[in-house]
Formats: sequence, structure tokens, C-alpha cells
Amino acid sequence: MSTVINHVVHASKPGDSLRDAYFSVPLSRSIQWVGVTNPPIDYTTCEKADLYQPTPYLSVIPLYHDFSDETVLVFGGGSVGARKARRFVSQTRVVVISPAFDDQFDDPELSAVEPIRAAPSPEAVAEWIDRFEPALVVAATDNTELNAALEQAASDRSILINRTDQSGERAVGSVVVPATVQDGPVSVAVSTGAKSPALSRYLRQQIEREIEHAGEMAELTAELRSELQSTDRSPANRRAAVRSVVRSPDVWKALHTGATKASKEAERLMALEVDDMDGDR
Repeated sequence: MSTVINHVVHASKPGDSLRDAYFSVPLSRSIQWVGVTNPPIDYTTCEKADLYQPTPYLSVIPLYHDFSDETVLVFGGGSVGARKARRFVSQTRVVVISPAFDDQFDDPELSAVEPIRAAPSPEAVAEWIDRFEPALVVAATDNTELNAALEQAASDRSILINRTDQSGERAVGSVVVPATVQDGPVSVAVSTGAKSPALSRYLRQQIEREIEHAGEMAELTAELRSELQSTDRSPANRRAAVRSVVRSPDVWKALHTGATKASKEAERLMALEVDDMDGDR
């Protein structure tokens, strides 16, 4: 399974807005990105000049990283460490190192987390990282010196590092874990460059309502695409047919009552699309 992360690089090309037929999220200069896998984004609504202007904030690129069979090593057993553990535990192995643990770690959702009671010094963190060989290190302690040592040790080993005590400027190679909305295979993520977690949560809640049933739409259109590929319809015709389904309010409404009804409505629309194409010949 994949998790969205913001990976800090040397340059970024954000747009002022990203819109599609189902929701519109205006982006200020402080919001780094919105990642959308489906429904498709209409990039023609972004001003070309804005797409290529460097950002004055974090230079980050959104990535989907597959953590299957990997380890996420979290240092810090407080509420922040618990939140980070919760984000990853359903997708990969999570080990949390801390001298004490917040009550949140008693939550059944975190039962798969491997807690280790220890208080490593800044000089000892490298040994812990070498022991577990993680794909990602999360520095979630309240000790700045310890977090800095974790960042340095991870960087020396080319391991991704997420420091929870930093906002704004970050080291190249560090990552930010954004607020994420999931609906089946569809995922949308928002980051404010760690400047406003409250805003990230608000935008996530807004988007969550807007993409209801988007996962079912993704599954439906995947089936339709597969079926269309076995026909003699041209690529342009197939694309137009699938677009008509994705953009149809009737299909989205039908998804609320079940996939069968939505599938029938989609088939009706695609048949109309074929008739229109034939009429243009």
C-alpha cells in the first residue's frame, strides 16, 4: 500500500488553483500542494505563469511511497508519536521507541505497533537506526538535540526523515506527512508545509465530503476502460466515453444507491456517446 509524503527537493512548481468537475480548492502561496488521483484535475484552469513560478516556501514534491514490507521507526511515545504511528500502522511495520507511552497507544487500532521502552541519547540513535534499517525515521520527541541527531543519522544513511518539531525550512531529503483523505483507491492529500495543521484538517474535511463515492467511480471506470479496450472503438472514442461517465451527475447520483444502478447508467451514457460519434461521421 502507498502513503503520500511530501519530499523536500531543490525546486517546486505549484499552481494557484487546482480544480475539477467535482470540487474546487483554491490554494494560497503557503499551501504546497493538493494531490488528487481521481477525479481528474483540469489543469487548464491553472495559469501557466503561476505553474512555473518558484515557491517562496518549502520546495516539496508530493510522492506516493510504497511502504510494504518496510519499517517506520518512530522516536517519541507522546500524542504526536501516536498520531504518526496511527498513520502508518495499517500499511507497514511500525516500531516506536520511547521511555513512556501516551494512553493512545492502548487503542486497538495501534495494537500492531511494536513499542520499545528506551531513552536513547543523541549519540546512540544511529545504533537504533542501524538495528531496524527503516525506510522512514520519525523524530517526534520533545528534545530538539535528539531530533537533530536523528535527522543527521538518517541523512547519513539516505533514509527518509520526518521531524515533527520543525516547520518552514527543512533539510533536503526530509519529508512531511500530509493530511489525507481515502475513498477506496482514490486518495487526496493536503499540506500547508507544516505551517497550519488546523487548515490542513479543515481542507481535508471539506474534500472528504466532496469525494464521497469517488472510490466506487474509480472502480466503475476501470471496469469500463477494460471492456472498451476489447472493442474496435478508437482511443479518442473510448476516452470520450469514459469522460462522459465521470462527468455525469446521474452516474454519481446512482452510486449512492448501488454499483449495479450506476453501471447501467454508465452503459446508457456510453451508448449515447457511440451514437453521437456515429452521427458525426
